[in-house]
Amino acid sequence: MHTRLWIVDDDLWALIEPLLPPSPEKAPGPRPVPDRLCLQGILYVLHNDIAWQLLPLEMRFGGDKGYDSDPNRRELRERRILPVISRRGAPNLEGLSKLRYVVEQTFALLHRFERLVVRWERRTELHNAFASLACSLICWRRLKKARS
Repeated sequence: MHTRLWIVDDDLWALIEPLLPPSPEKAPGPRPVPDRLCLQGILYVLHNDIAWQLLPLEMRFGGDKGYDSDPNRRELRERRILPVISRRGAPNLEGLSKLRYVVEQTFALLHRFERLVVRWERRTELHNAFASLACSLICWRRLKKARS
């Protein structure tokens, strides 16, 4: 697959920058990614059809380190979920993007069932039944395809 690192040249940036709202003087949390670099990342994802987490390290941003916090980790453990989140300031976990890709692919498969894209059911058990039925159909199709 041919990938292209998008660079927003000065002429294009001169057209776009005046249209953007001003950045707040002081915002809580980590420093935001500069607007121009963010646009380059968006164009890269759009052109190369990749997940956000797979942005190249040369672009200097991407992945989910923003979720690295003790309350988030504690909440996951209370739900018996092993937190697989890179720590801020630490190098990315080896193989984490492969794990995240599986999760994204699963959501994409479920979103083929339009009823699941937006939850309309007020009753949780109805939504869960639709989701279970969708998962069953996905598995059935995969098994059927593997046999042929």
